[in-house]
Amino acid sequence: MRRYARTLVAVALATTVMAGTAGWASGNAQQALTGPPPGTAAWRADHVLGRELPDPERTTPAEVNRFFRGLTAAQQQTLVVRHPLVVGNLDGVPVELRYRANARSLRATHDPRYTHLTEAGAEARPGAGARPGTEAEAGGRDRGSAAAGDRQILAFDPRGRGQVAEVFGDLSTARHVAVVVPGSDIDAGTFDRTSDVYGTPAGMAKALHANTGRGSAVVAWAGYTTPVGVGVDAATGSLAAAGADRLTRFADGLAADGVPAPAVFCHSYGSVVCGLAAHRLRATDLVVLGSPGMRADTVADLHTTARVWAAKDTTDWIDNVPNLEVAGIGHGPDPTGPGFGARRVPAHDAHGHTGYFAPGTDSLRAFASIARGEAR
Repeated sequence: MRRYARTLVAVALATTVMAGTAGWASGNAQQALTGPPPGTAAWRADHVLGRELPDPERTTPAEVNRFFRGLTAAQQQTLVVRHPLVVGNLDGVPVELRYRANARSLRATHDPRYTHLTEAGAEARPGAGARPGTEAEAGGRDRGSAAAGDRQILAFDPRGRGQVAEVFGDLSTARHVAVVVPGSDIDAGTFDRTSDVYGTPAGMAKALHANTGRGSAVVAWAGYTTPVGVGVDAATGSLAAAGADRLTRFADGLAADGVPAPAVFCHSYGSVVCGLAAHRLRATDLVVLGSPGMRADTVADLHTTARVWAAKDTTDWIDNVPNLEVAGIGHGPDPTGPGFGARRVPAHDAHGHTGYFAPGTDSLRAFASIARGEAR
């Protein structure tokens, strides 16, 4: 009876503290976006190439990549034009084709939430590193493709709140790759913004790429349904579990296209995603920052060969969230705690929950060293 009472108290404490933290509003329940890309039904029914196309739900990223590499440039372009939402979001499709397909999808959408994604990115290098069999080799691209000045959008799914991934740098030639996984309140509409820049995936990725230098590429990946505000979604792991599946397949798709294993940077609730994905996620390093927990008691419990790093500054409100997991509420121990076993990242001059990637901070310098494979 006493143990049961302690459990109730812990759950009440966790819920109360999380609901009142940093002025966040109560969360609205979200339905995780799962399954194959939009447009899959039309893709499955299309025999334009005289054969069945690979099933987006059952075909592995490696099999998808082999299929596309076996097509002519004209056949690839046919699929880009007929099914841009599938080609642009199907893990394993060659990167350059995904850029081209997503540029088409963004041009076709009339949703004002996504107009900012068509603006040219200062660090994007459209058209760089085109590989054999792409339209670039065949003598040019269609108007509005990545080569025409659009950002390097690696995924764009307009369903629900929208999901997006953007690349800074050249994935086809990068020796070192990083992926940024964001936390709550991130979707296609908040993917980048002028306020709180380093709390957005695009802002974090752009800052990291600016510090890793030539020969690197950074992916801002907002490819899962995030919690809105702080409520049941943020305090439990259901959205993180769905996100872990999507993150794992995304990383497998990069591997299938010959991209080096990435260092994965996981912010806030994104670290819960990374914790649940760790045992099957292809990564050299897992770096968690402002983490409420990884749903593991220790690094060993993650069952990963990746090096695990953790950062938390003293002004981060996440420090007020109880590090417990009771009856599915909460995400477990603080990864920066001495008993967890993660390597510590200096973060004394970061400010608040979204200051870890701010230029000039020790944390950003440490992140860049990890991304370049230099940190020990």
